[in-house]
Amino acid sequence: MSDLIERMKAENIGFFYGNKQTLKDITLPIYQNKVTAIIGPSGCGKSTFIRLLNRMNELIPNTRLEGEILLDGKNIYDATMDVVDIRRKIGMVFQKPNPFPKSIYENLSYGLKINGISDKSFIEERVVRSLEEAALWNEVKDRLNESALRLSGGQQQRLCIARCLSVQPEVILFDEPCASLDPISTKRIEELIEQLKANYTIIIVTHNMQQAARVSDYTAFFYLGELIEFDKTEKIFTVPSDKRTEEYITGKFG
Repeated sequence: MSDLIERMKAENIGFFYGNKQTLKDITLPIYQNKVTAIIGPSGCGKSTFIRLLNRMNELIPNTRLEGEILLDGKNIYDATMDVVDIRRKIGMVFQKPNPFPKSIYENLSYGLKINGISDKSFIEERVVRSLEEAALWNEVKDRLNESALRLSGGQQQRLCIARCLSVQPEVILFDEPCASLDPISTKRIEELIEQLKANYTIIIVTHNMQQAARVSDYTAFFYLGELIEFDKTEKIFTVPSDKRTEEYITGKFG
């Protein structure tokens, strides 16, 4: 693994909701231009963990974090770090498509404008580029002024990916991005993730073992708030080191 670049790293992470500890001493590297899948049964801490990576859990009262999360070697929870900038650099796509009730164009220009960009030609260029990157441009180029809510579920999810891309993030977090989609839309999102890793570092939480095996380069198995195993996806799915990993992947529990 010596030729890999650690874009992010979780170091000795513990996380508490009130007095209840939901993550325990997790250390996990996130490699640049790779897809890292996080798998594990419901309630094991996957979504809690991924939301720590762009400080979204700060919005929940009475929570506490131990340890550090590094982006390019800097702790994103340091008091000197700008949380708005962190969330621009580390974008997130949620389980359910959540386009704004605005036009397709406004969905994409909104993030640029709140980041202080007013140059109209630059905004238009970013809108087109992000739709192209999200494999959506050809489907919506004549509909940019229509409501985003008129798109299909799969198109809405790709629009949300385009919205994330429009502000030029470095890392993209996907929290079960295909959970509410049909198989055809799921396949398109998976193909898109494969293309995007050339330019972005990607983390995906998924319940779908086949999806994790298809799209990821590395896999982390979480169980009861602990990181049980982390390795190349091929190894995790063929010769896992821990019996619990094997039992989960083969469907004996979860």
